[in-house]
Amino acid sequence: MEVDMSSPTRRDFLRLGSMGSALAFSRGGASAAPAAAFEFEEATLEDLQRRMAAGTLTARRLTAAYLSRIAALDGKGPALHHVIETSPDALGVAETLDAERRAKGARGPLHGIPILLKDNVDTADRMTTTAGSLALAGSIPPRDATVARKLREAGAVLLGKANLSEWANIRSNRSSSGWSARGGQAKNPYVLDRNPCGSSSGSAAAVAANLCALAIGTETDGSIVCPSSANGIVGLKPTLGLVSRAGIIPIAHSQDTAGPMARTVRDAAVLLSALVGVDDRDLATADAARRGASDYTRFLDVDGLRGARIGVVRKSFGFNPRVDRLMEDALAEMVRRGAVLVDPAEIPHAGEYDDSELEVLLFELKADLAAYLQALGPAAPVKTLADVIAFNEAHRAEEMPYFGQELFLKAEEKGPLTTPAYRDALEKNQRLARAEGIDAVMDQHRLEALVAPTGGPAWTTDLVNGDHFSGGSSTTPAVAGYPNINVPVGNVYGLPVGISFFGRAWSEPTLLKLAFAFEQATHFRRPPRFLPTVDLSHP
Repeated sequence: MEVDMSSPTRRDFLRLGSMGSALAFSRGGASAAPAAAFEFEEATLEDLQRRMAAGTLTARRLTAAYLSRIAALDGKGPALHHVIETSPDALGVAETLDAERRAKGARGPLHGIPILLKDNVDTADRMTTTAGSLALAGSIPPRDATVARKLREAGAVLLGKANLSEWANIRSNRSSSGWSARGGQAKNPYVLDRNPCGSSSGSAAAVAANLCALAIGTETDGSIVCPSSANGIVGLKPTLGLVSRAGIIPIAHSQDTAGPMARTVRDAAVLLSALVGVDDRDLATADAARRGASDYTRFLDVDGLRGARIGVVRKSFGFNPRVDRLMEDALAEMVRRGAVLVDPAEIPHAGEYDDSELEVLLFELKADLAAYLQALGPAAPVKTLADVIAFNEAHRAEEMPYFGQELFLKAEEKGPLTTPAYRDALEKNQRLARAEGIDAVMDQHRLEALVAPTGGPAWTTDLVNGDHFSGGSSTTPAVAGYPNINVPVGNVYGLPVGISFFGRAWSEPTLLKLAFAFEQATHFRRPPRFLPTVDLSHP
């Protein structure tokens, strides 16, 4: 069954939410790889721009190809559930950009490139922005998020909205990553009964499945790097304040950020370059012009590992022996490429903010979401977190068929951001993660970066019990607000696994240099095969 989402209504969304939940696993359960080869599989920005410059490809044809692939694989075929809606304006925008290229030349490397946005990034067009929730069905914000505006200015085609863990996975601690009432359960394109990780699940999985050229994700803790690892792509969580959050449905201003998701480090660097900058709508970006860069590709160096001092965070190892073996092979390759490893290089106080991190997030969620909803204006379908909670209760069958909203309820009980418990927790967390954590270990050992496994292979999606995370390393850089980039490091039974490079604030140039050198030395990225389940005969 197909649903026309080009002009959605609130009633349509309620119907779609119920249908998406029911059909999340009933369609395409034994799908294999698509029969026809896709012309633009694994195409890089350089490939696409070269063809468009030569006149052998247009933005309109490229956009149409991605839209056709979404239609074939997302709602039908393997039924990936990676895309909530596509833009009814995408083809027209692409045609306009083609005419501009002919008349004036390309604006830059994103001219005519189709990009998916996570469905918490505002667009003031005929698409909605809902964080996957039916409570915001039909919500069209008064203006673009700064990220969306910058992409339009760079000449990108905003292709559609990617599915996500509803409300960016802050509703329940028993959630299934990649599930939203609007989009249903997103699948891992490598093995369809496996989870894509969240909350930027649709963004990562759509890039991996070649449903778009690039995507935008957001992260509070792990929501860019974990799905990037589980879906075999490159994902970069920038320093907090490098990229504006204005017009992005929030969780917590002390940790939220948007970032690029791509199939190569170079493409991620290009996309990051288009996003950075000072924005009066987000005071955290005050230093972005001084500390950021206009072109991050100039830091990419195939020999970038030579002489680099890299710390190995051993306490993030040990949760999966096959992941450990991949990491050991990766570390050996870094040494062969001239890196100097400090092993171990443990981060002081790691884990001391496991509980207080959530405390901070819940306080900020209540305040930040109210501010976002107020900015939507009087027509906003909900005005506060309490309104969202009431909506979910009134539409329990559509919104809470598998898990509840206990984290929302805890957040609603919190007081204002002047509450001493909140202020003390925030100060402690940032001090321990920053000056007494990442900065301390890097100062002690004179390091350029730290490395650790991003996470384990994707778990089997379990709507009864929720997620089964096995391990990871995202929390300290997330709490610190420091940058973190995931790069593929291999696979376990056909399931991708990633390695994280992270470090000090504003160290994106260094991290991209190291990640690029590692990627070029290993080339672990492989496109998915849409297998129905794990093939245990090929570890």
